[in-house]
Amino acid sequence: MRRSRWLAPWKDSPDKPAIYHCISRVVDRRFVLGDDEREQFRKFMRMQENFSGCRVLSYCLMSNHFHLLLEVPPMPEGGISDELLLKGLSAIQSVGFVAGVAQELHQARQSGNDTLAAEIHARHTYRMHSLSEFMKTLLQRFTRWFNRSHERSGTLWEQRYKSVIVESGIAARTMAAYIDLNPVRAGMVKDPADYRWSSYGEALGGGNKGNGKKAREGLVRACLSHRGVGFEAEKWKDAAKIYRQILGLALGRKGGRADLTTARHTLKAKVKGIVEATPEDNDTVLPELGMAAMLRCRIRYFTDGAVIGSKSFVNEAFTASRERFTSKRKDGARKLRGAGASAAGVLWSIRDLRVGVT
Repeated sequence: MRRSRWLAPWKDSPDKPAIYHCISRVVDRRFVLGDDEREQFRKFMRMQENFSGCRVLSYCLMSNHFHLLLEVPPMPEGGISDELLLKGLSAIQSVGFVAGVAQELHQARQSGNDTLAAEIHARHTYRMHSLSEFMKTLLQRFTRWFNRSHERSGTLWEQRYKSVIVESGIAARTMAAYIDLNPVRAGMVKDPADYRWSSYGEALGGGNKGNGKKAREGLVRACLSHRGVGFEAEKWKDAAKIYRQILGLALGRKGGRADLTTARHTLKAKVKGIVEATPEDNDTVLPELGMAAMLRCRIRYFTDGAVIGSKSFVNEAFTASRERFTSKRKDGARKLRGAGASAAGVLWSIRDLRVGVT
């Protein structure tokens, strides 16, 4: 029996972000996502984002897989208004369809039939503010487009998408940088800014509309959400400074204030004495120099760790989902090892993965 997907226990909290790193691969890992396919995927991704209320913080579309760092806000208290529902529907449906729903709602409201109005809402809002519905709709819609375009049938994705719960603050911005560095690790570009189908590339170069505002908003949120900053494009300058430093360190550039060799030599001294990061201070406690070597590697914890964040964050998730573990398991947080060892003692995983397994 397949276990239900692990969702953040605080997913309905208005104060604590529910952030997920989502990954899916093409069946047989075939390299079938070219420029046109990736552009279309991004189009569907933004449409689904505009409809659902979920927000993409960071993303990267590769030739045979993709990564999304997705925030799923709770449903607004009191539900979705008619205006917001129609606005969301306009992102994914035709003008005629939206007009039909608007007419139905108007007639229900005019007649005082709130039960009917609630039923109309329920037809559509179950797909909003939902991780599973966001991913399901995005993958299905792209698959239909891909199959029509390539005269094929059947599934396009090899298995259920993976998802990892990510803490806001250092874990979120580290995950965002890890995602944006995918094409660098694959040898496709030397600088993530040169890769069009990623959040950083879009933020600097613009998307298909040439402005990149959505991407900048997402990265601002990824870098600064723990400080109470929302999707505020006007704060891009502040977020970009933080983000460029992380990327620069990972690339071994002087812009990151240290080259890769220096980062490796100073890592042990910088990490020594750090036990854990709390949600309040976890934007400063991780030695940024230690990120240089780590982010250039494939880190299994970031795709298979289930929950990534500070020790207290991971233990909170463990306590709230105690039924998922045997009685022998006493606590949740596990130190990162292997390629993720640079963050040991600062970022923790709820899964203790075997080192050397690819």
